[in-house]
Amino acid sequence: MTEENTVYIGKKPTMNYVLAVVTQFNSGSDEVVIKARGRSISKAVDVAEITRNRFVQDADVTDIKISTEELEGEEGRVANVSSIEIFLKK
Repeated sequence: MTEENTVYIGKKPTMNYVLAVVTQFNSGSDEVVIKARGRSISKAVDVAEITRNRFVQDADVTDIKISTEELEGEEGRVANVSSIEIFLKK
């Protein structure tokens, strides 16, 4: 698993990330990881489902990993941030 076939979900429109995942598959990757934290988790699920249902029908979700990270915010406060990794394989 390398960094180059990982798509990090952020604030851009959902279809931008779908395009990134489809591009990874078209450039020869047989597995792509979709990673997201916090409020972007629902968008990551959308990206995985849109990719599977509309663009790469033979892609399957092989694994989903969820975790919690402790991030130190301003004034030294620690916040728990959930994260998800969705593994798509063709």
